[in-house]
Amino acid sequence: MSGISFFDVFLQGIYSSINMARYKQFAFKQFGYFDIGAEQNEFALHPDFAGSVKVAFVKAGGNVTVDFKGYQLEQDALFFISAGQYYQIADDSRGTMIYYNRDFYCVAIHDKEVACDGLLFHNVYEIPVILLSDEQSAGMQAIIAEIKEEIVHDDSSMEEMLRILLKSIIIKATRIYKLQHNTSTDEARQEVEFSRKFSQLVEWHYARHHTVAEYAELLNMTPKALNKRITRNSDSTPNDIIKNRIILEAKRLLVHTDLSVKEIGYKLGYDDPSYFIRLFTNQTSSSPQNFRQQYQHATVA
Repeated sequence: MSGISFFDVFLQGIYSSINMARYKQFAFKQFGYFDIGAEQNEFALHPDFAGSVKVAFVKAGGNVTVDFKGYQLEQDALFFISAGQYYQIADDSRGTMIYYNRDFYCVAIHDKEVACDGLLFHNVYEIPVILLSDEQSAGMQAIIAEIKEEIVHDDSSMEEMLRILLKSIIIKATRIYKLQHNTSTDEARQEVEFSRKFSQLVEWHYARHHTVAEYAELLNMTPKALNKRITRNSDSTPNDIIKNRIILEAKRLLVHTDLSVKEIGYKLGYDDPSYFIRLFTNQTSSSPQNFRQQYQHATVA
């Protein structure tokens, strides 16, 4: 057993039990779940977990942090967490974490609102958290119970059934999100779609495009028109949204990687390290190095 430690063997035992009970792999497609609480730190050790998309159902009373924003839940909630997002769930929280890779879900998705890059994912305006009524929570818990029952089956239809159940959660959550964001009229739906389009552009290009003018050009409109369109339904300006996304990525890189502050600045498109440090400090009231020290012992996934 040269080169394999006792700890490695212990982890392999954990991974084996996960694979047998609550984790399935179908060629390149992966899907799993675990109950939030005492188990979560062990299950989060799974090598496929860090790069997965996550849907967390957390019961009222739970304490969740996503991308450095904390939520003390007074009602049950769903969190939609993309790969690479910083998050923590307190050990005394209760619920279920579903996780999967993009191959499992994205390969067969055509409806843009419920796709892997739909309304609930990569939203630069807000962290996608869906607060649930008692009735909505009961419906979600029923689907989760079906997932737990289905994953123990060993037949050819299991993969597709798991995908159907996952899509059901995403569709129902998307409907709730739209109701909570008042998209009942054609005009409101058009505004949501425009905001989503701008959000996607920022998500795709934040490391290269830093100005409102660059995004206005991508949208074939003037910077003034873009500013007016975004601020019509948001407290944030396009410039705020762009800068916030850049700073968020800087925070993630400071926490998740050992890259130097200078290297992070370069990665985000800033050739002048001093300018990047000033930008980060002005946006967060903390220097990059102090921010890293603050979170370096935090649990991330």
